[in-house]
Amino acid sequence: MEGLRVRRGLVIPESELSESVSRSSGPGGQHVNKTSTRVTLRWNVRCSDVLSDVQRNRLLSRLQHRLTTQGELVLHASSRSQARNREAVRERLASVVQEALATQRTRVPSKPSKRSVSRGIAAKKRKTETKRARRRPIDDD
Repeated sequence: MEGLRVRRGLVIPESELSESVSRSSGPGGQHVNKTSTRVTLRWNVRCSDVLSDVQRNRLLSRLQHRLTTQGELVLHASSRSQARNREAVRERLASVVQEALATQRTRVPSKPSKRSVSRGIAAKKRKTETKRARRRPIDDD
């Protein structure tokens, strides 16, 4: 593998990813006590060479609650299979980074059409006439 593809133009090289395995917690019988299936993946956002300054700043600000004090993003996967966990944690890293790098489109305020404005005014006039008809007639005597 040459690296983890996050999106077009951004591939995290294997040299920047640190992977470790450990025993998963929770129930599982005798087998769980002797196999290391939990996979932990670490990637240092602050020291990454593949990110531009804009991308790095965006990741540091948007993922600040998920980063360690050294700027590492740490993700875990712990199901029964170590191979499945490796794939899952890499997919999760790619999706987290992709979501954090996504730019939100600026909202273009829309204007009501002339037809809808005229319909609103016509409805208002009809309601006014209805209420005027309910009033007590004015005596001219």
